[in-house]
Amino acid sequence: MMKKSLFLAALFALTIHLNATADKLQKLTLQLDWFVNPDHAAVIVAQQQGFFKANGLEVEIVEPADPSLPPKLVAAGKSDLAVTYQPQLLMDIDQGLPLVRVATLISTPLNSLVVLESSGIKSLADLKGKKIGYSVSGFEEALLGTMLKSEGLTLKDVEPINVNWSLSPSLISKQVSAVIGAFRNFELNQLAQEKHPGFAFYPEEHGVPIYDELIVVANKNKLNDKTYQATLSAFITALEQATVYLINHQQQAWQDFVSYKPTELDNELNRLAWKDTLPRLSLSPRGLDQHRYQKMAQFMQEQGLIKQIPTLNDMAQQIE
Repeated sequence: MMKKSLFLAALFALTIHLNATADKLQKLTLQLDWFVNPDHAAVIVAQQQGFFKANGLEVEIVEPADPSLPPKLVAAGKSDLAVTYQPQLLMDIDQGLPLVRVATLISTPLNSLVVLESSGIKSLADLKGKKIGYSVSGFEEALLGTMLKSEGLTLKDVEPINVNWSLSPSLISKQVSAVIGAFRNFELNQLAQEKHPGFAFYPEEHGVPIYDELIVVANKNKLNDKTYQATLSAFITALEQATVYLINHQQQAWQDFVSYKPTELDNELNRLAWKDTLPRLSLSPRGLDQHRYQKMAQFMQEQGLIKQIPTLNDMAQQIE
């Protein structure tokens, strides 16, 4: 009886200790840009491998019903962090939202212009007179126009058609001859799965400045708070640890990733996209390429997407 009482007392003490430890964790809410996919590898592995917790954080990962909302929620102080895109950040800042980049998840563009291999289109010049599908006006049109310009064409030489996110199906059905806005790590694999292999033209090889595809943004007005800065630094440290783990233990990291939502994530498309995404992960989530942000801001102003070029400090910061 005494042994049982001692065991129960020890168990009770352990429970109190674990609860106290949990209470000490700093809570953070992270809004994703879309449903969980391999682009979020570092975030999900940091969660599943316990890197967030080891750095004193309890991170709530939210998949948005409306992908346009996450940055707005951060700007309004209703969420701590959001995953978004470097070009989108610049447009949000231009609209007066107090947002700033604090970390990078994917450090190369993923956006591309895709055609079917069977289309006979071998160069961008072959797109003259062709229908080109898109999903988002503005930035995608700027990408397309710049890419066409590298081959002596303009947007007037093609027929843009809004395909409402139905990129691969619109290509396969020959509704369009090409699509802009296709993520090279997903759409190419999706087309191959459907037995309609595709070929990609990359914006950064046709006149568009290289940029960070996926970044994490915070509310700029909160960065003067030392406690908040320390919390952000801990969050980024966890991302760094997760990224190193991803590179060193790719197969185990895949198992960690799919364990987050096994029925949704453990499929062949994600498996293929995972292999194509890992080389594009930012190996230094904390690091800031100042030139990259300044060049893209200049490009977007020239394209009429933003009115003014923000100062570097207003666009992106490196959290120490």
